[in-house]
Amino acid sequence: MKRQVNIGLFNESFPPVMDGVAVCVQNYAYWLQKNVGKVSVITPMNYGHKYHEDYEVLEYMSIPVPFRPPYMTGIAEIDPVFMSKLLKRRFKIVHAHSPFTSGMAAQQVARSQNVPLVATFHSKFRDDFERVIPSKFAVDAIIKRIVAFYESADEVWVPQPSVREVLREYGFKGHAEVVQNGSDLCADYTDSYFEEARRSLGIAPGQFALLCVGQHIWEKNTKLIIEALSRISDLDFRMFFIGTGYAAEEMKDMVSKAGLDSKVTFVGVLTDREKLKSYYAAADLFLFPSLYDTDGLVVHEAAALHTPSVMADNASASGMITDGDNGFLTPDNPDSFADLLRKLAASRSDLKKTAGLSASRTLVRSWEDIAAEVLDRYNSLIVRKKMI
Repeated sequence: MKRQVNIGLFNESFPPVMDGVAVCVQNYAYWLQKNVGKVSVITPMNYGHKYHEDYEVLEYMSIPVPFRPPYMTGIAEIDPVFMSKLLKRRFKIVHAHSPFTSGMAAQQVARSQNVPLVATFHSKFRDDFERVIPSKFAVDAIIKRIVAFYESADEVWVPQPSVREVLREYGFKGHAEVVQNGSDLCADYTDSYFEEARRSLGIAPGQFALLCVGQHIWEKNTKLIIEALSRISDLDFRMFFIGTGYAAEEMKDMVSKAGLDSKVTFVGVLTDREKLKSYYAAADLFLFPSLYDTDGLVVHEAAALHTPSVMADNASASGMITDGDNGFLTPDNPDSFADLLRKLAASRSDLKKTAGLSASRTLVRSWEDIAAEVLDRYNSLIVRKKMI
């Protein structure tokens, strides 16, 4: 019999809005529902989208986030019908994956029902606010409120050890537990699978295939990728960008001005996980020089398909990479990045057999496995909370 633990998962993004945190919450919900039941996801409303999940999705009134389509936000507390519905549920634990409106709702539930609040720190929020708010004083005030939110939680989680430093830089003085991200793409793949993936995407034999999956925003260091590609335009390569974001049109303009239109394809948003898997499988390298991300769930997904990543050596997320073993590190400048790509292009046929295979062994845990660890942590925290 399933143990009914009444779990609330709160986040600002959830499919059909796709990002790493949304994928994380989606997999938490799927596996926890499968294993223990009574899971509810609480998120802003995506108008027109209908959920048909085994778990419950509770949505509160929302509006588009300025300058960040397709994200939605809202304030659960001013949606009385929603809050009444939410507070009628008796939770045993709530988990906030965002410190904003959904996190505030989680905090209110935790306080009113005296249940544990877990808060995961996923993103470098300061970078987001500095892009749109010119006042350092205002940004500092927002970060102070974010830190106060995390300090109010019964337990704070981060996806890898280096992210603790980011939290400390923000002013957080508490302890943070490391709980890794997983991958839903775990499986054994044959050489024929990789070859078929390349054929299906029109990648010629011997052609150097490169991939980037994620938000098309400058914080992801996408400009560095395009600048590096412009320096290897003489090579026979194909580059695929998957995702969307406020910088998408400017990225396309950069590609055109660099004369790379025939080599670079903007795929757009891709929610079909099987199709996305084909892109991971077809790529020789996954390019992820982001200085913004704290972990990079997409790096784990690429690794599951034996595709090693190139990351910036000064990035918070790059702590998972051992240079030359399970991936590659580059200085944060286009010349060095281009030199590395040129070098790796010469050894394209060995990338998946060496670094890719090492990445699959060291960077990939299934979400089912992660969910089992999460459940153990939840149960331990519930017991400790009752003893206080």
